[in-house]
Amino acid sequence: MNNRLTVPLYASLLSMALLTASCTPGNPASSSQSSSQGEGTGQGQTAKGSNSGAAAGAGKSEEQGSVVVPYQVSVLVEGLNAPWEMVTAADGQMFVTERPGTIRVITDGKLESEPLIEFEAPFNEEGEGGLLGLEIDPNFESNRYLYVYHSYLDGQDIANRVLRLKVNGGKAVIDRELLADIPGGVNHNGGRIKIGPDERLYITTGERYEPELAQNQNSLGGKILRIGLDGSIPSDNPWPNSPVYSIGHRNAQGLAWNPDNGYLYATEHGQRNHDELNRIIAGENYGWPEVEDDEDGGGAYQAPLAHSGNETWAPSGVAYITEGPWAGSLVAANLRGEQLLRVILSEDGTKVEQVVPFFKGEWGRIRNVSAGEDGKLYVLTNNRDGRGSPRDGDDKLIVLTPEA
Repeated sequence: MNNRLTVPLYASLLSMALLTASCTPGNPASSSQSSSQGEGTGQGQTAKGSNSGAAAGAGKSEEQGSVVVPYQVSVLVEGLNAPWEMVTAADGQMFVTERPGTIRVITDGKLESEPLIEFEAPFNEEGEGGLLGLEIDPNFESNRYLYVYHSYLDGQDIANRVLRLKVNGGKAVIDRELLADIPGGVNHNGGRIKIGPDERLYITTGERYEPELAQNQNSLGGKILRIGLDGSIPSDNPWPNSPVYSIGHRNAQGLAWNPDNGYLYATEHGQRNHDELNRIIAGENYGWPEVEDDEDGGGAYQAPLAHSGNETWAPSGVAYITEGPWAGSLVAANLRGEQLLRVILSEDGTKVEQVVPFFKGEWGRIRNVSAGEDGKLYVLTNNRDGRGSPRDGDDKLIVLTPEA
């Protein structure tokens, strides 16, 4: 049973009433949408409510019921093929991974016709696999390094690996293999890679429908991994000579840090629902497949900060927002949920106060969201991934610009 504090129902309703009474325009608490209240330590922060507003055009804010989202919505790029991740260089040039195996380049807001690189055998794209995560080196301007995560064939098996690329003259080449033999399959490949504040590379992996891998400390499946930017194993990892940072994950696909306190958050797919938002602590066990929902095995496992209850989010990328009207919140992209979730955290970042959906069904499946300059948010749709219903112009890179 969950041994954490549970907020009584009347306290939840009182909290919601106080938030509604004291909100200002643009605060999601003033919306007719609601989310169950709790301490954010496994209390089932189920996002509910509707989004009835029509899709906003360029230069217009998005009206969601009684709430006006304080962002202008515009489409920057169309015609992407199942994009997965986007990073931006200091000069404004953007790089986007497409799951079939190409990195596309956006220069001055225009999609270049020639890819930066096209991956060849043993590269493999099946099911949820292919070219997934992408990260840019903090010193890209001088060393021109990018990092990618992709699926490949190892004999008859599917595996995943992390590569370092070198960009030169508008093209990229493989510079070094940093980590290989990550368990892969048609589904549950994880795939997000991010460089943390400690300049270490963090990697989410899936358990390829073999749940026991998640609890096997010697397997790289169902984990969050941590390595150096040269592929080395950091000496302060929780297990000696192992890239494993945390265990017990089913299929985590999002990573984000609060730069003020260094807290790491991850999104994770549940079995049928009960999708999760977790705060990641080195060496901790997040319970899959032994527990899900609010269960923590009597303190043996970390319960999620929030989960979707009986709904399905299918969360992928997540970003911590440091500028603009949603500063201090997490924003998560949802695939099956076809929405963005704004996750409002407690001041100390250890609890979830509210989970609010936006843009429900307006863009279809959403793979990723990232924070950009001047408080902008960049959103990648994912309707050409084999599970969505492509719309005119899909897939798109959408920009949310804070209203002046």
